[in-house]
Amino acid sequence: MTKPLRIAFLLFPNVTQLDLTGPAQVLSRLGNARLDLVWKTLDPVPTDAGFSILPTATFADVQHADILCVPGGFGTNGVIADDEAMAWVQAIGATATWVTSVCTGSLILGAAGLLDGYRAGCHWAQRDMLPLFNAIPVDARVVVDRNRVTGGGITAGIDFALTLTAMIRGEAHARTVQLGLEYDPAPPFDSGSPPSAGSEIVAAYQRRMHSLVPTRDDDLRALAKRRGYARDIQG
Repeated sequence: MTKPLRIAFLLFPNVTQLDLTGPAQVLSRLGNARLDLVWKTLDPVPTDAGFSILPTATFADVQHADILCVPGGFGTNGVIADDEAMAWVQAIGATATWVTSVCTGSLILGAAGLLDGYRAGCHWAQRDMLPLFNAIPVDARVVVDRNRVTGGGITAGIDFALTLTAMIRGEAHARTVQLGLEYDPAPPFDSGSPPSAGSEIVAAYQRRMHSLVPTRDDDLRALAKRRGYARDIQG
């Protein structure tokens, strides 16, 4: 019998659902594990895809987890501004065996003081914000630094979860999970990273993001100072 694991995902308004559901699907196959989607209440939580997800537990219900996983999304800054949510992340991360994130979830971990001096991944468009929280940004799909395991943007969450599965249950188990999910990517286009997409597509993406959340990075800088981080970085 493998050791039972408790896995806690932070679920929050305007989360990128694939940041959460991709790794949740993989980690649910660790075996002998309980997986919870945690928020303040059990009310439906809207995602940035236009549909909602039901939490399975509240902050009060989950006082410890073996694996803490924090996804990202348009709601990241809202979480960092939320004292109750940040207190829960700090408390669970302080004792978790594995402290993990996907996409801009690493910014939440950083703001919670859980990435000081750690190498970490993030979505490429906000990776340069990690030094606000004394984290070391790394351009990689998955970054492992001691018990911190962080994924890059969105789809990298599946790679992250398979990496973590191999670290916990062994590579053979992880390979079996990968086969069961038929995770054998063959995208129709080669534009999944800035170098492969090219400057024109990168610029178009950045214009779109600025139109949706024009002060996102400035707001994050202000939140970093509110959380006690005095360091600033060039915009």
